[in-house]
Amino acid sequence: MILPTPDPIAFTILDISIRWYGVCIAFGMLLGLLVTYIRAPLHDIQRERVIDLVLICIPSGILGARLYYVLFNWEFYQGDFFAMINIRSGGLAIHGGLLLGILAAIIAAKAFEINPLNLLDLAAPGIVLAQAIGRWGNYFNQEAHGGPTNLPWAIEVDGQMVHPTFLYESVWCFVLFLVLLIVDHRGRFHGQTFLLYGMLYSIERFFVEALRTDSLMIGMFRTAQVVSLLIFIVFLFAYVLLGRRQKRNNRMFY
Repeated sequence: MILPTPDPIAFTILDISIRWYGVCIAFGMLLGLLVTYIRAPLHDIQRERVIDLVLICIPSGILGARLYYVLFNWEFYQGDFFAMINIRSGGLAIHGGLLLGILAAIIAAKAFEINPLNLLDLAAPGIVLAQAIGRWGNYFNQEAHGGPTNLPWAIEVDGQMVHPTFLYESVWCFVLFLVLLIVDHRGRFHGQTFLLYGMLYSIERFFVEALRTDSLMIGMFRTAQVVSLLIFIVFLFAYVLLGRRQKRNNRMFY
């Protein structure tokens, strides 16, 4: 076992317990924002505008993450509004957060007269860095883990050694963060960095999801695997299409 069984409570203020889950997510968002803020001029976007966009996109992302989770657990939450809005103990689905957060980013970009693909390229490394850090909230909550295993890096949950699927995703996202920084610096067309993020994250999520024991389900299929597969196909198609369009433009101005 490489990690001890954690205490989910980080600290207490006036009898209010602050959980590591929230701390990890908040720290991930702040660090992702910092990376995006620093890199904004590379995409010809004003740093002050990044703050405006974040104030729109982060609340939208949190709302989307919760809505997604509640909708796919409707039998549990039906009729209990306070349970629906209580996120302190977990229950945020990253796919829902990404879908609504990206939609908000596209709408906001149009309103601020920014190329949406340029904005999404800027945001992608910060998003995946926030995911890498935020996933540790699952460790402290002892959730989103895999099934039993005897591997040396297993963690103990409820007296059983299991796959630390949060760790697999966190490591992948940290590596992906570095890859996206390089790609974004050398990018050939608007949208390349963002589309690579969607494809490479979807590959990891598809396989890691198979190890988890708490997957949201669509009938007999794991929801995250279905969504990951759809995202990969759509993003791959868009990547090829935009890449070919850029090649045609280059020939025209050769």
